[in-house]
Amino acid sequence: MATAIEFNNISKIYRLGLVSTGTLAHDMKRWWTMNVRGKEDPYLTIGETNDRSTKGDSDYVWALKDIDFKVEQGDVVGIIGKNGAGKSTLLKILSKVTAPTTGTIRARGRIGSLLEVGTGFHPEMTGRENIYMNGAILGMTKHEISKKLDEIIDFSGCERYIDTPVKRYSSGMMVRLGFAVAAHLDPEILVVDEVLAVGDAEFQKKAIGKMQDVSKGEGRTVLFVSHNMDAVTTLCKKGILLSNGHIEYMDNAANTVNAYLSKSTILPSFYQEESKYSIFIKEVFFNGSHLNHNGQFCFSENINISIKLQNNLDFGRDSQSPVISVCIMTTGNTRVCTDEIELKDFLGKKEIIINLIYPSRLILPGKYHFRIDIHIPNRELFDGQDVCDFTILDDENVYSKYNGQFNGFIKASPQICVQK
Repeated sequence: MATAIEFNNISKIYRLGLVSTGTLAHDMKRWWTMNVRGKEDPYLTIGETNDRSTKGDSDYVWALKDIDFKVEQGDVVGIIGKNGAGKSTLLKILSKVTAPTTGTIRARGRIGSLLEVGTGFHPEMTGRENIYMNGAILGMTKHEISKKLDEIIDFSGCERYIDTPVKRYSSGMMVRLGFAVAAHLDPEILVVDEVLAVGDAEFQKKAIGKMQDVSKGEGRTVLFVSHNMDAVTTLCKKGILLSNGHIEYMDNAANTVNAYLSKSTILPSFYQEESKYSIFIKEVFFNGSHLNHNGQFCFSENINISIKLQNNLDFGRDSQSPVISVCIMTTGNTRVCTDEIELKDFLGKKEIIINLIYPSRLILPGKYHFRIDIHIPNRELFDGQDVCDFTILDDENVYSKYNGQFNGFIKASPQICVQK
C-alpha cells in the first residue's frame, strides 16, 4: 500500500515569553552563526523538553522533537496525549500553518484540515461563500464545488443560515460547516483536531460516521486528534501517543489507548471523611492487575471496584443485618444492574472492604457510574449516592460486527430453544 504521509525527523522549537526588540538580536545571531560561520543554529542546542508543568532554565522549548513515522493510504490514525504534548503542533505543520524547525514532511494529495473553530473561514463572508473559498484553496474548480454544495449544506445542518456571514455563527455551527467542507471537498488526507468536541452529540456521531466512510469506502487517510478515548478506539486503526513532544508509543489504537491510560495517576475515587450515618462509605476506588487508573476499561477486561466502609453500628443490638446495594447506572440514570451484599459476615469490624469484579465482555461500551446505598428493611442507613464514573472502551469493535448498536447495556448469551 502506498505511503500517504511521511514524517522525517520533524522538530519544532518555540521561544517563550513576549516578543520584543530582543528578537531581532536573536535573529541576527542566528543568521551570522548559520550563514556566515556555517555552524548549527545556536538556539537549537539550548532548547528544553516541552514539559508545561515544570519551570525551565531556557526560553526555548521543543514543542516537537525527532518525530518519525509513516501513514499508509486509507489509514485512520488517532493521535493522543496530554494537553501540551504536541498534537496540535504536529497537525499544524502537516497543514502548513507553521513550518518545522528541522525535518521534512512528504504528503501525497490534497489536505483538508479542521484545526480550530473557524479555520480558513472569513468572518465577513457567508457560509456559502466560504464553502467556495475553501474549495478554491484546495484547488477545486467552481463546477466541482457546486456539485458538492447541496451535500455539504445538508450535512452541516446550517441551511437556514448558509447565506449569513459566519461571524454570526455559534461555535457549534462553525464546526458543523467547517467539518462538512473539509470532509466533502475530496481531500486525499483529512486532518481533524479536537474541535469536534464543540459539536453536539448528534453531530459528533455523524462526523465520526463520515470519517469512517471517508477512510473505508473512499480509501482516504485520516489523522484524528481527540481526548475521547472511546472515539479513538472505535474510529482509528492505529494510534500514536505523544508525550512532551516525543513519540512515546505507537501501535494499534486499542493498545495505544491502554498505554496512555495506564500512565495516568488520576484515581476516580470517592472519599468521605465523616458522616451522620452510623455506617457509611469512606472510600471507593478501582483496583486490579489490569487497571486503567482513570476509570477507563476496555470491553475485553474485568472491572474491579473496591468499597471501603466505616462501621459504627452495634451489630449485637441490631436484629437485622444491613445490606449494601451497588448499582451500575448509565449517564441517563438508567439502571443497568444491581448487586446486593449482606454485611452480617463483618460483625464487629470497624472498617469493611468489599471487592466486586464485573467480568469482561458483559457490559457494553459506553459511559456509566456507580450508585451505592446501605439499608435494612424500611430504613435507609446511607442514602444512595453517585460515587464514581467509569467508561468502557470498544476495543473489540463489537458494534462494527452488527448492523447498528446493541439494544440495552448487557451483552447476554441466553439459551435459545426453537420449538418445531
